[in-house]
Amino acid sequence: MKRTTRRDFLRAAARGGAGLWMLPGLACRARPGSASPLGRVHVAQIGCGRMGRTDTEGVLRSPLARVVAVCDLDAKRLAAGRELAEAFYRAQGEAAVSIRAYRDHRDLLAQEDVDAVVVSTPDHWHAQVAVDAALAGKHLYVQKPVTYDVAEAIALRTAVRAKGVVLQTGSQQRSEAPWPAFRVAAEAVRNGRVGRLTRIEIGLGTDAPSGRRPAPMTVPPELDFERWLGAAPEQPYMEGRVHPQDGFGRPGWITTEDFGLGMITNWGAHHVDIAQWAMGRELSGPLAVEARADFMSDDLWTVHRGYHVELEYPGDVRVIVDDALEVGLAFHGDEGSIFCTREGAEPLRASAPELLAPLPANATRFPPSRDHYENWLESVRAGHDPIAPVDQAARSLTACYLAWLAMKLGRRLRWDPARERFLDDPEADARLRRKPRRVEYDALARLEAAGLA
Repeated sequence: MKRTTRRDFLRAAARGGAGLWMLPGLACRARPGSASPLGRVHVAQIGCGRMGRTDTEGVLRSPLARVVAVCDLDAKRLAAGRELAEAFYRAQGEAAVSIRAYRDHRDLLAQEDVDAVVVSTPDHWHAQVAVDAALAGKHLYVQKPVTYDVAEAIALRTAVRAKGVVLQTGSQQRSEAPWPAFRVAAEAVRNGRVGRLTRIEIGLGTDAPSGRRPAPMTVPPELDFERWLGAAPEQPYMEGRVHPQDGFGRPGWITTEDFGLGMITNWGAHHVDIAQWAMGRELSGPLAVEARADFMSDDLWTVHRGYHVELEYPGDVRVIVDDALEVGLAFHGDEGSIFCTREGAEPLRASAPELLAPLPANATRFPPSRDHYENWLESVRAGHDPIAPVDQAARSLTACYLAWLAMKLGRRLRWDPARERFLDDPEADARLRRKPRRVEYDALARLEAAGLA
């Protein structure tokens, strides 16, 4: 296939939003026979690893969608992703199935019959792929955390709103299945069941060191490692910092700071999102943050280990994130407490049964969402925001990133959520964005080329 140059791609992407019809804060374009009200949404999967396979299966089971293409920089994973989709349709009785496969996401995004993409790449690639897709007029499902840093989150939010596409973040704790406890707890807190909210305790668990020292390896012939590095610093290939070449086990990039920031943005993106949702701060954020953490050293992996974070929110609410806490969220108020988690025989519990009694008819309710993928596809067809839209995802990432930055700087940081800047702290402001090693991997440069900076 002809390779699209960066300049050609950005020009085409900038034109991709032309002709959109606008709804309040959102626009939606339907293509005949695909994302139109009478057709299925044509979806492409970008990133075919562990979460990519989960996301592909989530889309495949929906009657609203048709998976038409897959994309990955690893040829082995690309072939496996293609076979996953083709096998599903063969099992449905289709005699001839052909899923297109791409090594470069820009080639995929140039396809007119692709309506939407699922972005399941490593964290450091989320922004580049997602901004490209938004500029090309594609709807998006993006795994959490929605981006690597704060500047990228703002850039993606800008692109999505400017081009009027629908973005769902993989914060599936907002949907009923398979963990309804989070919605129930958040709605109860939002409606004052614990009285005046004073404290939220969040347990995320920890990442353990690998026990191996960094050791360069030969790049597998199936992997385009140079491009896989993307915005990250130049470095030798190590399988333990990328992903397993055999199987789909937990990838090492999750525990390598150049590619992901550890538990604080990995699980933090889930639980901090629910905390802000429950507080009614999903479009705002903390006022200050303090943190301490130990970081792995002389190890294959580089992220934090043990940690303690305190975020201060309006209304004198403290959010405490600590590796010693039970995994989940505990909401404490002056009239009781509610705890929710994914784990154990009792994922939802309260200090008194009445705190979890059915809410009255006039209670504040979150939008309905049974299945996270179905909610996204329904929103694409209807042309409105899904349950986990880009604006709120950006704020969840921001709170987690601020906690990580406080770990690194080792001092209290004061934050202005309206300006999305620190108060009188140029050093901290400068670290809201990681400067990519090459402009080709800079999501902000894509916005500038599209006239949206």
